[in-house]
Amino acid sequence: MTRLIPLSIACLSLLAACAAIAQESAPNPLARQVEDTETAFAQTMADRDFEAFRSFLSDEAVFFAGNTPLRGKQQVSDNWRPYFEGPDAPFSWEPELVEVLASGTLALSSGPVRDPAGNRVATFSSIWRLEPDGQWRIVFDKGSRDCPEPEPAGEE
Repeated sequence: MTRLIPLSIACLSLLAACAAIAQESAPNPLARQVEDTETAFAQTMADRDFEAFRSFLSDEAVFFAGNTPLRGKQQVSDNWRPYFEGPDAPFSWEPELVEVLASGTLALSSGPVRDPAGNRVATFSSIWRLEPDGQWRIVFDKGSRDCPEPEPAGEE
């Protein structure tokens, strides 16, 4: 009997550790919602669907064109309309990282921006807000150009 107590404690500790690992690796359903929303938002560019693009914008959206902020859904839309002209998308993007506040009301998504050939040329960072109608809408967006990979140092 006295041998069973340490074995029981070891088993319970192992079960608790497994439960903790499972909880850490369990996907956050809100993060999945934001990832799906970001993916659908990116698909509007591929589909060349400007009106669908606009539907993801919060009325208060702020997008950056370089270092210049574009304020409000209308100004963002006016600035982005040219990207939707023509048959081919000038770039694409996809989420790599999504984090949601514990309150479930704001989220960050970030990932690569690719040129038409699929080369990574920039990284985007977007802030999404869960709006009163239950839809995630983008409130901030800023991209940054990726730095080129450094050349390997030559052997001396």
